[in-house]
Amino acid sequence: MAEQFRPPRLYAILDVACCPPPLRTTNSLVEYALALAAGGVTLLQYRNKLGSTREMLRDAREIRARLGGRMTLMMNDRADLCIAADFDGVHVGQTDLSPQGARTVIRDAGILGVSTHNLEQLQEADAGPADYIAYGPVFATPSKLDHELPVGIDGIRTARAATKKPLVAIGGITRANARSVIEAGADSVAVISDLLSSPARVAKEFLRILV
Repeated sequence: MAEQFRPPRLYAILDVACCPPPLRTTNSLVEYALALAAGGVTLLQYRNKLGSTREMLRDAREIRARLGGRMTLMMNDRADLCIAADFDGVHVGQTDLSPQGARTVIRDAGILGVSTHNLEQLQEADAGPADYIAYGPVFATPSKLDHELPVGIDGIRTARAATKKPLVAIGGITRANARSVIEAGADSVAVISDLLSSPARVAKEFLRILV
């Protein structure tokens, strides 16, 4: 397991499906990632449910080439592409490669995150090899049409009591509600949609709120 990994307060996710089609090119995705870095983002997850393996690897390698060393880079789902693109870690969901399988691929030095949506899943992740656990959706979110029911602020409090591992809250988190999620016990908030309009400016606003 990655030694004492602690996610930053703001966990940015670059979800290709949430970008307008003209902005799904490698250059546009890299420019978006660079804008996030300019806003102070230090951890970025690359998520692409639309592209082929070749397209994902091309994007990831370019992001790594331009931002490696400036950000911790996480690959969504694909432990194999995490290794191929020289990312820092992988984040897996409930229907992806198991946490144990992902750990085998990325070895001990890689960062491993696991998505959970209820207390049973969280407890299972807590007992496994994950370095951090994502929990949610906290609020209703437009970024996933098949998401679970929102757990709410009380759900974050319950999750906090159930694990000592770093807890990343995800789902419908905006500048308006992020502070309440941290106060409920989350170590970090994962954000997709609220960063899209003006990534550098909004990232700075999030970081001011989350201090």
